[in-house]
Amino acid sequence: MRALIRYCATPAGRVAYSTTGSGPALLCDSGWITHLRGQLDLFSFGAFVEGLARHFTVTRFDKPGCGLSDRDGADLSFDGQVAAALAVADAVGADRFRLFGASQGGQLAVAIAARYPERAEALAVYGMCADGRELAPADVRRSVVALVRAHWGMGLQALASAFVTEPTADDLAAFTRFQRESSSAAVAAELLEVYYDTDIRDLLATVRAPTAVLHREDDRGTRFDLGRAVAAGIPGAVLIPLPGSSHLYYHGDWEAVLAAVAGFLGQPSRRGQRLTDREFEVAELVTEGLTNHAIASRLAVAPRTVETHVENIRRKLRVSSRAQIAAWTTEERLRQPS
Repeated sequence: MRALIRYCATPAGRVAYSTTGSGPALLCDSGWITHLRGQLDLFSFGAFVEGLARHFTVTRFDKPGCGLSDRDGADLSFDGQVAAALAVADAVGADRFRLFGASQGGQLAVAIAARYPERAEALAVYGMCADGRELAPADVRRSVVALVRAHWGMGLQALASAFVTEPTADDLAAFTRFQRESSSAAVAAELLEVYYDTDIRDLLATVRAPTAVLHREDDRGTRFDLGRAVAAGIPGAVLIPLPGSSHLYYHGDWEAVLAAVAGFLGQPSRRGQRLTDREFEVAELVTEGLTNHAIASRLAVAPRTVETHVENIRRKLRVSSRAQIAAWTTEERLRQPS
């Protein structure tokens, strides 16, 4: 997969962007540091983008100061990043678009949806927190920033382990190469500080676009409870727990993340309700009379995961009991062509 690079002027500096695929417009922010071309070779990132491009016109961009964007004089502030993303959307002619944001990019996606509701059709966020200060105690945050400034591009085990589970020598080499290509140590450290200092909790309740919050249950970089808090704060948001511990969505079982994102951001399903395939499967098992523990055993997932799915189904269908879920599922079966 090759990325054709274009440029546009933004309030934060000149930014590089790329589009691929066809379908509804999807604006993507992959997180902390970026490189439009180099990132395609990092783990399964390229395959993930190709998967999205089968459903959407995917627009990616290098953050101000990163990758192929202008490196000097860039505005790295959170508001600068938001302005740059919107300028990219304008450059590709996307008046309205869907959003996918991971980690720090999740904060950006939420901010755009909250501040510009006329532009955001729907959003899916992955591995994010609302308040960066909750990621770690203050002394730990300072230590991580200092580590980035002092040893950038060295593929340190401590840094890599925060993103991927038990990194191999090849993982470390790939991570090192990506670091060196993406930004300088100073820019990487400043962007990390911005993430740690950003608090969007007050914006959560103002988001009106359909929202899915994806989070791996054992995420090493951002605790699961932080993602759960994001979902609880956005009206009608859906929490989609995923197994695994790697913070990078394109590492580990990336296909499960892709399926969840594409399923949610795709066309509404079943009478306009946004039930994912997994949620519909759980609804079918509820209809069979299985308990949450029995469903968990059948699907080989944690009971907590099933509880979350059932709660999401109730919220989406606006029902309060398992019997009502069963009635809805039975009606849906009858509607299917024989």
